[in-house]
Amino acid sequence: LNILWLYLLTHTHTHTHTHTHTLTNTHTKHISDFFVSSEKPKVAFYTALTDAGTLGPYNTDITLKYSKVFTNIGNAYNPSTGFFTAPVKGVYYLQFTVFGYSSRRIAVHVYKNDQRIMANGDYNNDMVQKFFTNSLVLELTAGDEIYLVLPRSDCIHDTIGNQSTFSGSLLFTL
Repeated sequence: LNILWLYLLTHTHTHTHTHTHTLTNTHTKHISDFFVSSEKPKVAFYTALTDAGTLGPYNTDITLKYSKVFTNIGNAYNPSTGFFTAPVKGVYYLQFTVFGYSSRRIAVHVYKNDQRIMANGDYNNDMVQKFFTNSLVLELTAGDEIYLVLPRSDCIHDTIGNQSTFSGSLLFTL
């Protein structure tokens, strides 16, 4: 990049003023195109579930829709569906925290393109506040979808305190 700037400066000083202006604009456009094409995509999101309190148990598995979106750089998380869709091929870091406040088991499953890739759960026999957090580092292709599912018969809890969260970011492209 420094060599490119040096070339631009050296090259513009060897021509007439009128020609230099045209040449400078042409090279500036190429430099601008270089920066745009080499800019790294930015992808990061942080969400919380709901203010509704306890969710579940249900008769069927449900996709969790984290409706409180605090950060959504790159717009890769869709609160209407609960899906994070990888915009580019790369390695992504994803994390979730689940909060439980009932005598039922708290659980969440992680899905990638309709295939379960992780199952997490904990029994809450003591009826105390319980949390668990887990994270994943995944290689994803553009268009891959990641989402969390509440298994039937299980519960999770969230309030205005935002205890149940889902977040992620692009570590690097491939």
